[in-house]
This record gives sequence, structure tokens and C-alpha cells, in this order.
Amino acid sequence: MFWLFRAARRLRELGILGMNRRNAEYILDHNPRARYPIVDDKLRMHQLCQTIGVATPELYGVVAYHSMLQRLPEILQERSDFVVKPNQGSAGRGVLVLVGKEGAHYRRHNGEVVRQEQLKQHFSDILSGMYSLGGRPDQALVQQRIELHPAFSAITYQGIPDVRVILYRNEPAMAMLRLPTLESNGRANLHQGGIGSGVDLRTGRCHHAVQRNRLVHCHPDTGNPLVGMKVPYWDEILFMSRRVAEAVGLGYVGVDIVVDVKRGPLLLEANARPGLAIQIANGQGLLPALQAINEKLDPPATLPFWSRRRPPAPPPALPTVDPVRRSA
Repeated sequence: MFWLFRAARRLRELGILGMNRRNAEYILDHNPRARYPIVDDKLRMHQLCQTIGVATPELYGVVAYHSMLQRLPEILQERSDFVVKPNQGSAGRGVLVLVGKEGAHYRRHNGEVVRQEQLKQHFSDILSGMYSLGGRPDQALVQQRIELHPAFSAITYQGIPDVRVILYRNEPAMAMLRLPTLESNGRANLHQGGIGSGVDLRTGRCHHAVQRNRLVHCHPDTGNPLVGMKVPYWDEILFMSRRVAEAVGLGYVGVDIVVDVKRGPLLLEANARPGLAIQIANGQGLLPALQAINEKLDPPATLPFWSRRRPPAPPPALPTVDPVRRSA
């Protein structure tokens, strides 16, 4: 039994943030429940981003009722490539990426053919709440398909990578790059076998990478090195993350951003309950970064005595960027 206490003490020494502490001290204390519907509803987030001037994938259409499925060809407007996703989905469930058309049918990013009736059934499943939070009836969004930026081509298999930034009190605390693999079926989801690579907040370079909690140095499908890769548009990604965190009004939030070859960084979604695997991807705990932000934003006299015993090192200065200017 004592091994359990030793393990817990060791995790505290390493600065690992556990789920219970995350929920009690950061999500419960800093995330007003009334703000959750903003980030849980992708359509509302899209509208919010338009208001604050943050770029998002173009929205082609919304299917809100089963009766609209009769007009599906009209809604799709003969588009050959697009993304279908549930409005209130999570963890990438229910996202269908179509990259081309073969006659009357469509082709997925992995080469699989999707027939018209299969596509209509997928829309119907989304509307019925199969992929939504709590199984509630949902809406289906038809969005722009992101085109892979060449900076990621050497370390990506089929799909599109994304950047997850965790912000605390509107300050970036930790970031990672999520990469699709053959095992993850071209999706950038870590629990499906994708790669998580820690990104240095100051330089935007990857410094550590894992796949299913195992340390990796090269992409398993392309064979190219992961460590040292620089994320393009890094300054703007941090700027967008701050802007979104301030707008949604959540003190502890995860922001997901993709990089399109033509449009640059685009906000994919925000998450009021970001997972903790980002610590594994970075090879370090999140607590020191969160405590450093408290030290930066609060006068030392206002901090509780247990936070003043061992003041953490100040966080690295983060670059600022003009929202109009973009530099890869």
C-alpha cells in the first residue's frame, strides 16, 4: 500500500497535474459553468470567432433536421471535398473527411469510398445524437477541408495535424503538436494512436514526442525525425490562442488550431476540459507552468503561504504578434 503514497509523492515532485486537482483547482475555480455552452457548441464558436476576428474553417452549411436530408445535394452544392462533423461532438468522434468524388460517390482521406446512402446515414446519425455530448439531438456542420501545410508533410500520415495550446488565466501554459499516423487511421487523436509532440512555447520547436505513452524520435510511417521541427506561424498561433481564451471567458481552456496551406492558422475548436496527456507529450508536468503564471500575474503578498515556499522560475517571455501580419 505504501507504494501508492510513494508514487503520489513522486508525481507531486515532478509537477504532474492529476485529474482530481485539475477539476477542483483549475476547472471548477476558473471556468464558469455558464460559459461551457460557448465552447461545447462549434457553431457558436464559429460565430464568436467571426466577431473577434479569428480565422476558422469556412462553414458551407448546417443540417439541423432530418427533413433537410432530402435537400442534401443542394446543401453540398456538388462539392467534391469537405468535412462533416457533429456540432456538439468531442474527441474527433463523428468527423468525416471527404477529399474527392468518384461519380456519384465520395472518397475519404484514407481512400475508402463513401456511397450517397452512407453519407446520408452519417448525417442522420449525427442528427440523432450518436456523437454528441450526452447523446442529445445534434446538428451536422459541413465545413472547409484543411489542406496540409508543406511544413508537416514529412511527419504526417494522410490526415491533418493540429496544435493544442492550454491556457491558464489567458496565458499559454503548455503546447503540443498532434500528428496522425497509420495506426490512428489518419486522425490526430492520441488515444487512437496519433503522436503527441511537445512544443516549446518560446521557439515553437518540437522537443519531445510520444505515441501511446512510448517515447518516439521518428514518425513511425514516414521515418522522419520529430524533434526539432518548427511549427509554422507559431507567433500567430499563440496570439490566436490568447484571443480565444479571453473571448470565451474560461480561465483554464484548451485551444486547437490547424494550419492550412492557403489560409494559415485556423481555429478548430476550444475545450473547457482539456485532457492531461499534454504532460506526457512534453515529458514534464503542467503544475510548474501554472504556478509560474500565478507568480507572474499575482503580487507575491496575495499568494497563500504554501505557494511561496519555493517560488517557481519565471516563465519564458512569449512573443507578441500583430494579428494582421503572418510569418511562416
